[in-house]
Amino acid sequence: MERMPEEQETPKTSRFQWFIFAFLIPILFGITVALLVFTLSGNNIFETARVYSQKVPFLASVFDDKKSHSQEVMEEELIGLQAEVKDREARISQLESQLDSKDLELERAGLEKQRLEEEINELTAIKEENKRAFKDIVKTYENISAKKAAPILTEMKDEEAVKILSNVNSDTLAAIMEKMNPEDAARYTALLTAAKEKSGSNN
Repeated sequence: MERMPEEQETPKTSRFQWFIFAFLIPILFGITVALLVFTLSGNNIFETARVYSQKVPFLASVFDDKKSHSQEVMEEELIGLQAEVKDREARISQLESQLDSKDLELERAGLEKQRLEEEINELTAIKEENKRAFKDIVKTYENISAKKAAPILTEMKDEEAVKILSNVNSDTLAAIMEKMNPEDAARYTALLTAAKEKSGSNN
């Protein structure tokens, strides 16, 4: 009588089960216990495996290749970061030099402004002093006699004489003109008229 197919497969299945229960599960259990013991004792199983693997040429070359590759990558990243830091330092120093030059320009502009203000004040003071001095000269010509003033004015430059004659009072002007010879009086009259017309057109 022939065996049924189920009966023929039973020995194969039982052998596989025996292999799992008798060999595979104890090995996995042993590895788990070993890892647990190593971990609890403070040892790094992977570091220990690396140390022992260095004694085996093939495994040592695998670990060394990985280590050298990671070191190269890290060195390249470090070089890149160092270059970036140098670029940023150069940019910062460039900006600082630009700020320094701007500050220097502002300082120079401030000094130039101060110098110009002092010069303006000085010129204004000189102008005021000249005004006072000219007023004193005009008063002097108003106080001296027309007989003495007329020959002095005719010896002056026309521009200066006209300036004085245009600022004395009308009585003094008439008296001085009366003491001049007719040619000088006519010339100064024409110059005074032209000066008044010019000042009137400017106003």
